[in-house]
Amino acid sequence: MPDQDILSDAERAALSEAMQAPELPALQALLVDDDRDSLNLLCEILNWHGVACVTEQSAEAALGRLAVDRSIGLLITDLRMHPVNGLELIRRIRESDRVALPIIIMSGDAGVKDAIEAMHLSVVDFLLKPIDSAQLVKLAKKELGLN
Repeated sequence: MPDQDILSDAERAALSEAMQAPELPALQALLVDDDRDSLNLLCEILNWHGVACVTEQSAEAALGRLAVDRSIGLLITDLRMHPVNGLELIRRIRESDRVALPIIIMSGDAGVKDAIEAMHLSVVDFLLKPIDSAQLVKLAKKELGLN
């Protein structure tokens, strides 16, 4: 019995299209800091080195963005913010559906207690201000798979 094709050309095209992997958005970093100047500078540095980023000036705004924006693959947050600080932001993320999100903390005045608590919250790294931009870029690219 000869091979017969049971699919029409239109059916074959539809099946081929359905089997294609969906195009996922490129991952980007979310930077959170209540200091607008620091935020803009860090975002410019990351963009210059090929790391896309978006910014928020509060933990609440960051949580709102994370709830709706699935293209965010990394959070970089300041530790000292008001009214909700960086550690509380991380706790809330670890209790959400974004529990596995890689997180980098930045701080200008963190103590050992803060660093230990951050490590218990499974952060990728804890960077002291002034930020070593080369180190930040390297970490961000690694976490976003841009190496």
